[in-house]
Amino acid sequence: MKYLDKNQNPFFIDGKSKAFIWDDTRAFLAVARLGTLTAAAELLQVGIATLSRRVERLENALGAPLFIRLQSGYQLTEEGRGLVEKAETIEQAVFSLLSSGFNKSTEISGKVRLATTENLANEIILPALPEFQSKFPELAIELVTDTQLANLHRHDADLAIRMVRPTQGHVTFRQIGRLEFGLYDGKNKTNAEINLETKFVMWDEQYRHLPGGEWVEKQLRGRLPSLTVTSLASMIAATQAGLGLAVLPHFIAQKAGLSCIRSDMGIEQPIYLVIQADLAHSRRVRTVADFLVDVINKNQSIFERGE
Repeated sequence: MKYLDKNQNPFFIDGKSKAFIWDDTRAFLAVARLGTLTAAAELLQVGIATLSRRVERLENALGAPLFIRLQSGYQLTEEGRGLVEKAETIEQAVFSLLSSGFNKSTEISGKVRLATTENLANEIILPALPEFQSKFPELAIELVTDTQLANLHRHDADLAIRMVRPTQGHVTFRQIGRLEFGLYDGKNKTNAEINLETKFVMWDEQYRHLPGGEWVEKQLRGRLPSLTVTSLASMIAATQAGLGLAVLPHFIAQKAGLSCIRSDMGIEQPIYLVIQADLAHSRRVRTVADFLVDVINKNQSIFERGE
């Protein structure tokens, strides 16, 4: 067993009772993910003073500062960043224990509403769903792929796969993968030269924050793009039609038969699993969450290279 604190005690053990204190781990992860005591306290539904004490207790046990306290919020130290993955492993183990219950023979049943993007649903999740449903025939999945972002806090969905880090709402989340991007053309060009005559297809102004938006703007140098779009499907169709180059996820662009001009652009997007906080211990929700983590993990090479 790998020990984590200076006294060779498992993470995290109270000095008097020698009892596992899960709340301190939860406090650490909530602050690490949300960046402020206020947001983390709201998520965990505890007072700010209580949350602060739990973080300090964990720091004292490990003998290292986990956060830099700034006026704008809490920033992870090097020790804190190194602890996140270990803490998430403990989190998953606890969730698995709580969701398993004492009666193993109890059938997992009911409905789980999952929100995600249409491309992830069609290309990654749906092909893996038949095997999952054969194991859990009484568990029904409601798939939401609307372009409008589902609001978990408003109970539009029970859990979601998102490409944007949640900043509000009563949810718990963690990164489970990453999506990498390349520069694509509709023609068979492997080394297209980019110059002032190069045409680009890019996101409409309201979506310029999406991956590739800033990169394309730098290449345009004040020029207008040949076309702006508001959907990924339109961007792919425009690139196929030869209207310009576009920055696209590898696994989607290659599936569409586009030609990769630049594969290693250093542009990537995290993939987050987001769950309603009050459903985090639900057996049916945790079962679907575990399935999604496994599917994303198995397809990580496709997300990185499109192969």
